[in-house]
Amino acid sequence: MSISLTSTMSSNLNSLQATQQLMNQTEYRLTTGKKVNSALDDPIAYFKSEEHLQRAGDLQARKDGMSEAIETLNAGDEGITAIEELIASAKSLAQSALKADDDTEMGDYISQYNEILNQIDDLAEDSGYGGINLLGGTTQTLEVVFDEEGDSKITLTGFDASCASTGLNLSDATAAAWYSGTGATFDVTESGVNAMITALDDAKDTLRTKAKTMSNQLTMITARQDFTTNLITTLKEGSASLVNADTNEESVNLTALQTQQQLAINSLSIANSASQAVLSLFQ
Repeated sequence: MSISLTSTMSSNLNSLQATQQLMNQTEYRLTTGKKVNSALDDPIAYFKSEEHLQRAGDLQARKDGMSEAIETLNAGDEGITAIEELIASAKSLAQSALKADDDTEMGDYISQYNEILNQIDDLAEDSGYGGINLLGGTTQTLEVVFDEEGDSKITLTGFDASCASTGLNLSDATAAAWYSGTGATFDVTESGVNAMITALDDAKDTLRTKAKTMSNQLTMITARQDFTTNLITTLKEGSASLVNADTNEESVNLTALQTQQQLAINSLSIANSASQAVLSLFQ
């Protein structure tokens, strides 16, 4: 046995069901905060949003690489600063040695001078970060990639900041180079000491030139990092604009649908009143 409904009741029932479906959809949007939750909702907006998010993720990985490069440069710069301070101390010792009175005093200056050079070598060796030491020679390189395709990039190349001839070219002080004679015949070899002072000045100039290069590289990487940060934000905002719901609008829609639902229920009740009137005739 089937139940027959009047056209008015059928129309009101269909309207009520459609309203309920729209309410369910609106409530789901409010719950998730999105108007597009899957490719079925809007394939164009969904996949475009996913494309933006994927690119943002790729750029985030590049941004992390830039952060590592910045720290590598900072480590190298800190090493250069420390070595410059040691060079200044070595120069001060050499200048003091020019005024030495005897071979014992000169021996102390030579010992201290050579210890400073040893410390310079140690600093150059210890100025690495993440396995890359930009003060460890030209074999130390770091490629920094800026874009997701890998087309935009720069390569950081290290230099030798040790006292070796391939680096700062600073030689240990020796008695033969700094003085001659002992006792009453003691005499400072000014030419030998001054030659080392000149070498220290040259080493300082070399470090300053390298520091300037590293500073320029740091500026470029920092600028690209800031650009990448802003671009990631733009991509995420673009993705959100494609799929996120306007909660204010959806809230208003829900209120309107609830009102429409109540009206449909009332209309269905009114349409059913005719059948109830017929039933009353048999009572």
